[in-house]
Amino acid sequence: MEKQYCQLHEGPIAGAVEGSEDIFEDRLHEECGVFGVAGRSGCAAARMSYMGLYALQHRGQESAGITVSDGHKMICHKNMGMVRHVFDETIIDGLIGTSAIGHVRYSTTGTSSVVNAQPIVARCLKGMLAVAHNGNLINTAALCDELAQGGSVFQTTSDTEVILNLIARYSTESIESAIRKTVSKLKGSFSLVVLHGNTVYAVRDGGGNRPLSLGIVPEGYVVASESSAISSIGGEVLRDIDPGEMVILSPDGIRSQRVLPPTKRALCAMEFVYFSRADSVIEGRLVHETRKEMGRQLARVSEIDADLVVPVPESGFSTAIGYAEQSGLPLDTALVVNRYVGRTFIRPLQAERNMGVNLKLHPISQILRGKRIVIIDDSIVRGTTSKLLVKMLHEAGAKEVHMFISSPPLKYPCFYGIDISASRELIAATCSVDEMRRSIGADSLHFQTIEGLQQSIGLPDGLCLACFNGEYPFGIPRGCDCGSKHILEEEQACL
Repeated sequence: MEKQYCQLHEGPIAGAVEGSEDIFEDRLHEECGVFGVAGRSGCAAARMSYMGLYALQHRGQESAGITVSDGHKMICHKNMGMVRHVFDETIIDGLIGTSAIGHVRYSTTGTSSVVNAQPIVARCLKGMLAVAHNGNLINTAALCDELAQGGSVFQTTSDTEVILNLIARYSTESIESAIRKTVSKLKGSFSLVVLHGNTVYAVRDGGGNRPLSLGIVPEGYVVASESSAISSIGGEVLRDIDPGEMVILSPDGIRSQRVLPPTKRALCAMEFVYFSRADSVIEGRLVHETRKEMGRQLARVSEIDADLVVPVPESGFSTAIGYAEQSGLPLDTALVVNRYVGRTFIRPLQAERNMGVNLKLHPISQILRGKRIVIIDDSIVRGTTSKLLVKMLHEAGAKEVHMFISSPPLKYPCFYGIDISASRELIAATCSVDEMRRSIGADSLHFQTIEGLQQSIGLPDGLCLACFNGEYPFGIPRGCDCGSKHILEEEQACL
């Protein structure tokens, strides 16, 4: 075997902190996004991965990384911050290789630090190996104990490193067989991309909890968390990778094999409600159209007399269009988002909180004044953002504010990749709808039903609805007191 090397770019943290506090901290935070390319000779894999990650930036704004390979040497650059902060022309030009994997991250397990940025790279019996992961495992601690007893050491607090260690341990025969053995031991949610030599391995968990799309570009083959990332770089989307399937992408072509037995489908419903881009296609369904149908469903059961439908940017737009179409009410953009504030904004004094909100999202009083408003949002987590929005609309002159939410009430934590770790973080877990209405100051408050959400998406038996109904398709870590209806006897995740 020819000796292989790995080079890790390190440097000052690029754009690590844009502010000390997120103005809209009361939002669901995206999990992660993964991208991979197996290119032929001449493929600029790093540049393509950069563009792919840029298209996936909405899935994670905490850190970004790309690992490239020319078949002999791996180079990895990763850092805290947005994609545009972590990479520049000089860095991209230095990432020489025809195959690559990339990752954007928001931490759901592990601390927020550069050591947990992905991809994670290590040497194994078969040479250099890199792994990036979207999702969350529920048996991390048990696997960690098993690996530690065998002599493994850990440098991060991410469950992705556990996956990497397992692949390395089983790599005596081949990387392909090592991945098969590894995924058979994983419990929870995962969409993986693994880079070895010029080959990219893409694997999806047996329930298909997180999306993963396969595509083709003139220079080779690509895989991404969302189809929009493939089409954004000029590629052709071929299909979704099936639950339990491993697709092997090489410069010569692609092949596939089932590595996990068939199980009940459990695609995260929040991918359609909030996480995925409106132009992504998941399971043959355009996210924009499913959100429009969510709006139609809300309007069908509404008896509210109103004058105007107003979306909350950005995820409320498609749902608001559907509501307006069904109800016959006019739709207008009465909330303008400042795209240059970013996710965070420095406020030296807590008293400046409302000023910060108005810099991020500003109402147009000339449109709102004297109107009965239907405002459309995707979800309510703690209720603080909704309260600020309702107050803002009233102060701008709205006569009435009726809030419609495209998802059912969030009552249970998520253990599969969304940063809701406890029911106490969720206002719907302890308050009735009317109590929530009074808390946020709305004239009325309306949620989507679970049945309405299923009908809107068109997958009545293939969705994970755990954050709404407490029914966890993969189980939960042992020791969690979350009110779940289905509990697996697994170790409490320690990483």
